[in-house]
Amino acid sequence: MQSKKAFEKTSVGDLVSENYVFAAVLHYFGISFYQYPSDSLEKVCHKHKVNPRQLIAQLESWAQQKDPSLEELYLNPIELLVAYLKKKHYYFVRQELPFLSNLISGISTEPGYELLLGDLRILFPLFVEDFIHHIHEEESRLFNRIDLLQSIEAGEFSTRDALTILEQDPIHYLAEHHEIHDDEMEGIRKLTNNYQLTADAPLTMKVLYHELQTFEKELSIHAKIEDELLFPKAVELEKEALRKIRKQIQTN
Repeated sequence: MQSKKAFEKTSVGDLVSENYVFAAVLHYFGISFYQYPSDSLEKVCHKHKVNPRQLIAQLESWAQQKDPSLEELYLNPIELLVAYLKKKHYYFVRQELPFLSNLISGISTEPGYELLLGDLRILFPLFVEDFIHHIHEEESRLFNRIDLLQSIEAGEFSTRDALTILEQDPIHYLAEHHEIHDDEMEGIRKLTNNYQLTADAPLTMKVLYHELQTFEKELSIHAKIEDELLFPKAVELEKEALRKIRKQIQTN
């Protein structure tokens, strides 16, 4: 990275062109990059009362972030896996989706992209609404179910109550009805021609396509973690809880 002083003197448009992630960092500080393409970072930060060095430090911090691999997550107990997924849900809802919504609604209608942006401004809010509903349902049903199973394992319910709980909303049923939000992103892929742009496309469109594609990859990884790690662990937890309750019933 160039010296911090030179960095601060560089225009926002040039900084984002060098690293699209910087657009998200600016949004984190309440700055929409597309409003100040020719202004220096120093000038924009002064306008928004943001310390440019804090902003640079945040960019460096984001560059160093690394999600655990599937193998690393597999080694963790189920409660840590749930905590990780909840944290990702929070990140999607509080950071990723607002940033994408800001881009789609806020960037100027670039020549040649009028129809596409118009369609995205209709489709994306519907996707966001559906996605947030999916997250709330998952946390209220699946994550709460896992908490109940752990409570049963810990002996916090009577045998009768535990058996009643185990007979309701079994994990395999939730797994069969688990929604993956690839279908909705498929519509966005078609609109954007699989995120393909010409080299001379406007910077705003390049950032938008990059962020949409990144978000889709995040969703794909998230779904894989749920399908390949969370559900199998939850099924085993449920089987063990049911085995223990049945053994108690036979003993009594």
